[in-house]
Amino acid sequence: MDIVFIEDLRIETVIGIYDWERRIRQTLSFDIEMAFDNTVPAAGDDIALTLNYKDVSKRLIGYVSESSFGLVETLAERCVAIIREEFGVSWVRLKLSKPGAVRGAKAVGVRIERGTRPD
Repeated sequence: MDIVFIEDLRIETVIGIYDWERRIRQTLSFDIEMAFDNTVPAAGDDIALTLNYKDVSKRLIGYVSESSFGLVETLAERCVAIIREEFGVSWVRLKLSKPGAVRGAKAVGVRIERGTRPD
């Protein structure tokens, strides 16, 4: 199986549990891997047959920028559900990073994997 990926997709949103976090927008970074068989679109050189990473990115940008979650865990789960349900992806690995959230660390966050990873 092939992997379609989106790396370091940066999206501003309201995220966090502290009062000061609820009053500002913070930039989150998403790294996404999605299982997809690219043999059919590659054979026909047809974008309509692909897992279009631009469409996935636009959908997540729209959703995340309008969201307002307390936990990155909740946001990560919702984003993976969108990818699996709306784009028909059987396996997704998503890393959601919150840069600058902990002093001394480049970023913190979660990495989740949902579905069965194909061989």
